[in-house]
Amino acid sequence: MRTFLGGIIGMCGLFVSCGKIPETATVDQTLQVNGHWIMEQNGQVMRNPQSSGLVKWRDGLMTLSDRSADPEQRLRLRTISKDDALLGAIDFPMILSEELQSSCFAAYITDNPDLEALTVDPEDDRIFYVVTEDASYADPMSEACQQKYLDSGSTNYPTLLVRLELQTNNIVLITHIRPIQFSASMQIGDFPNDGVEALAFGQDRTLYLGIEKDSNKQARIFSLQMNNEFWHSDEYAAVKTFALKLPTFESGNHPINGMDYYQTPDNREFLLVAARNDETLWVVDLSGQKETVILPVDFFAEIQTSSEGCENYEAMDNASIEGVAVVDETLWLINDPWKAVYLNNVKCSQNRENYQMFAPLLFSLPIQSKWFD
Repeated sequence: MRTFLGGIIGMCGLFVSCGKIPETATVDQTLQVNGHWIMEQNGQVMRNPQSSGLVKWRDGLMTLSDRSADPEQRLRLRTISKDDALLGAIDFPMILSEELQSSCFAAYITDNPDLEALTVDPEDDRIFYVVTEDASYADPMSEACQQKYLDSGSTNYPTLLVRLELQTNNIVLITHIRPIQFSASMQIGDFPNDGVEALAFGQDRTLYLGIEKDSNKQARIFSLQMNNEFWHSDEYAAVKTFALKLPTFESGNHPINGMDYYQTPDNREFLLVAARNDETLWVVDLSGQKETVILPVDFFAEIQTSSEGCENYEAMDNASIEGVAVVDETLWLINDPWKAVYLNNVKCSQNRENYQMFAPLLFSLPIQSKWFD
């Protein structure tokens, strides 16, 4: 069995990203986190899944892929063992329900949609939620549908919140779809590939949605109240703002790409958020009282066959985390191999082929009380 928990390597020095840390943020440590190659049942690494979400599910983890993944990875949920980063023998393909065949969104959702983020219903682990991001390539909706879904507050083709339900035959049925609406005052802007990338449930069925950037190039977090009547409608679901002390940046792109909810032993509530470009984790106080803590992270990839100068782990140039899952007092992370820069990670020849196949890694680290002080 491989050991997963990463360690702490002392005090933070330089910020390891483009741009600079906002002066209001607290940074006092750099995390060193070891990753393990996610493996198929046949002993091969997971090939180009373009991982876009991670969530605790039953006794393990579950992930999904976006539209740029290899075809065999798309439109399905896959389980991962926390013990050895091994993919489950059974995966869970998605199928559109008969009731949605005439939906305004049916054509898009069945034609390799860009699925992002993943969360499990807090009351029923057979039910999952994902969102869509880039639909700029999609065929236009009918004129009647376009008129019905005007004014998304963001992109021309609205972001969709999608409900999935696991069936007894391991099929995941797409049962409901609602478009998400932002108000004009939120200034989200029209950025088809920089939309919602993170979902997490908090208390009382509050769903938090993390968006990569708004018109001012700042990451944002919104909320929806998902009550019992939520899926009785296919009209817009309007997100709400609430008070958070998120960092703001003067320049550059600093998106957030994954998050999960965490409650401290004394019942304080936080979101643990991954900022992909910056290789950092954000600790966001949901009470809005504390400034967001930014934790720089150094990621390391395992070397499965060691040689002189290439033993155990090698430092990564870029990991690009897109999935975050809290399991008890451990934070689990999965990366989305960023095709434009992933080969910059190649240092040791043993890992070259894995990087060339855009294989992801599973990382974990212990959640520390000092992050919330």
